[in-house]
Amino acid sequence: MRDRGTVSTVTTVTAHDVDDAAERLRAVIGPSPLQLSPRLSDAVGGEVWLKREDLQPVRSYKIRGAYNLIAQLDDAARDRGVVCASAGNHAQGVAFACARLGVKARVYLPRTTPRQKRDRVAKLGGRVVDVIVVGNTYDDAAAAAAADAGDTGATLVPAFDDPRTVAGQGTVAREIIGQLGGEPDLLVVPVGGGGLLAGTLAWLGERHPGVRVAGVEPAGAAGMAAAVDAGAPVTLAELDPFVDGAAVRRVGDVTFPIVRDAGVALTPVPEGRICMEMLALYQSDGIIAEPAGALAPAALDTLDIPRGGTTVCVLSGGNNDVSRYAEIVERALVHEGRKHYFLVDFPQEPGALRRFLDDVLGPDDDITLFEYVKRSNRETGPALVGIELGRPEDLGALLERMRAAPPHIEQVPPNSPLFRFLL
Repeated sequence: MRDRGTVSTVTTVTAHDVDDAAERLRAVIGPSPLQLSPRLSDAVGGEVWLKREDLQPVRSYKIRGAYNLIAQLDDAARDRGVVCASAGNHAQGVAFACARLGVKARVYLPRTTPRQKRDRVAKLGGRVVDVIVVGNTYDDAAAAAAADAGDTGATLVPAFDDPRTVAGQGTVAREIIGQLGGEPDLLVVPVGGGGLLAGTLAWLGERHPGVRVAGVEPAGAAGMAAAVDAGAPVTLAELDPFVDGAAVRRVGDVTFPIVRDAGVALTPVPEGRICMEMLALYQSDGIIAEPAGALAPAALDTLDIPRGGTTVCVLSGGNNDVSRYAEIVERALVHEGRKHYFLVDFPQEPGALRRFLDDVLGPDDDITLFEYVKRSNRETGPALVGIELGRPEDLGALLERMRAAPPHIEQVPPNSPLFRFLL
């Protein structure tokens, strides 16, 4: 890979590129900690280590690829400035790099980017970075950034689809091997556009080909698996934006062939399971992880973990807005089977609600939502009722009591369009 210029003509990444990126980063950031997780180790029956990229200056690994690319620009390119699109973390990496290198930047963020990430981008970039909010997804922001670069001549700094970005992200794997002092049995990597996974595979494939790598995607944004199935990057028709740091509608043209050729296993993880792991990381380990940051450890219960072996999970980011925790708890409870919603057609008569409470609810059940709409119909009135169970296995008994109760009660399934208004 060349060391100067604005647009890379190289379409692949080598271990040497990753080593060069590590040298550039050495004076800017130190290695992120590699910490043993007793909770996860006990759960799998072996050692589980967390690579704490959430402790980087920008609270994610994205600083690596952004700095590696911008640091290689020649003086003319630096004078023209850079543009980027991001769900938040890459933007912070670009802002950090531009502030450090004195390069002006315009950063495009989708409206779904949490306020906390927007504020961090502005703070890290200071006077050299302008933040522009556009569109509802990363791909909308990417289109706006590409148009800006075409109009102004500024250098586009891709979040994942550039060999220089990929090489920078690959330094995560390089550090892991050095910190462990040897090879792990399994390395679990979160996947969005594929930059981190591709960089990891590029370096390990040459330096430590015996390491097994698992890629983990959000179930609602499994773009890399779709690309592998199709034989080329495809645009997802539907996208769940909850895991904002990995919700990419189309993976990269640079990253895809590296992942495809490695034959790496890709595992989807439901968003509710990710929320459960976020809460466990916070409550048990004192770690604030964003949804994409919790992706890798959230997959451990579905992966083939070597008993007594060594597993490393990349905890990729910690830029989580605290205002999201209500939704995180809600999604976790629904996924766990403790939170359920029902449409109850109450008789329009005194005592109907009291009878429902006495006859239907169990001793450990709790009503968490009650939305009642009184119609002109004098006989019945519908209500949306949310019930949190003491244990997931209490659902069967609750449904039996509902069938025996006088009101007509209909359970709202989690895949119902109504859930869009509840979560």
